[in-house]
Amino acid sequence: MPRRARRAAAGADQLGTMKRCVTDDCTDRPGVYRMIARDGEVLYVGKSKRVRSRLLSYFRCVFPADKGARILREAHQIEWEYVPSEFAALLRELRLIKTLRPRFNVALKRDARHFAFIKVTAGPASKLLVVRGASDDTAAVYYGPFFGAQQLEEAVRELSDVLGLRDCALTTRMHFADQQELFHLYPRTPGCIRHEIHRCLGPCVGGCSVAEYSERVALARAFLDGTNNGPIEMLRARMLESSERLEFERAGTLRAKVQRLESLRTQFLRFRFAVESLSFLYAVPGHDGDDRVYFIRRGRVRAEHAAPRSAEARAELGAIAEQIFGSVDTCGAQVPTHEIDELLLTTSWFRRFPLELGRTSEPLVRKAPELH
Repeated sequence: MPRRARRAAAGADQLGTMKRCVTDDCTDRPGVYRMIARDGEVLYVGKSKRVRSRLLSYFRCVFPADKGARILREAHQIEWEYVPSEFAALLRELRLIKTLRPRFNVALKRDARHFAFIKVTAGPASKLLVVRGASDDTAAVYYGPFFGAQQLEEAVRELSDVLGLRDCALTTRMHFADQQELFHLYPRTPGCIRHEIHRCLGPCVGGCSVAEYSERVALARAFLDGTNNGPIEMLRARMLESSERLEFERAGTLRAKVQRLESLRTQFLRFRFAVESLSFLYAVPGHDGDDRVYFIRRGRVRAEHAAPRSAEARAELGAIAEQIFGSVDTCGAQVPTHEIDELLLTTSWFRRFPLELGRTSEPLVRKAPELH
């Protein structure tokens, strides 16, 4: 038998073995599955409310170019685990993808196309970026999520302009004014148009010191945290000066900038309210009575506990709730990098199933939520 034919026969045999394994051993209940290569690499992680039906659908892929067919061609084994509910499956799938980074999971399963974040980059000359999700840069600070990436980009551009923050490439070398020893190597030249028209402090050409630039970054973060309206007040002052000088066209332009920043500030307030409102106990009925209570704070599941069936279990649940919700959260509107994906998951979940909010209860009550 030719080698190619032998490989095809071996592949068909393995597909048959995997399909029989699913048919004989898997049941239709919520679960998470992993497609595993011969060398042990996890190729793909998925979830389903009916995991057996989902896995069998892979074997019905008609076209070789289909994603399911491509995964099966490389898979040697299928593993699955059962979880109590669809919500538990979503959460388990997300955490496995973040841990294992399977190459067929191109992006985490989230409704990211509807959301955007403001990223404050790390480094001595931070800049503001509009992004769809977190990167591997754990030193960066994120604010969000927000709706409308284009409008958000316009508002962030206005915020950067009014505060003089850079918008050049992250690879651009910075040469601050208090780095005098560098100027014999890097003379101060008009290399930045935004600096020349007074929309950037010019950290790349010695236009400001590290402290001066850091002060503006701190003001931007205070504005994003909702604790300082300095950028809006700066624009309003310029608008009034233009009006007094009868420069009405410029005053109108500045008024539009003020309105964009005010719209951005309104989004911040809505976001902070939305995130804070995603702090509760969430009781979820599970398969075969495996009911669970999830401790959700600021949109992230901090703990999980079996639904209490006794007074002792209720007391234990109350103690966990006080530990999780009793402390004051001081991070403002910032979102830690590692929490972004889970925040998007819970936000999307309750947007899709708003009636599930009826299964939630206040976090600091000692009585556990009733399943209904």
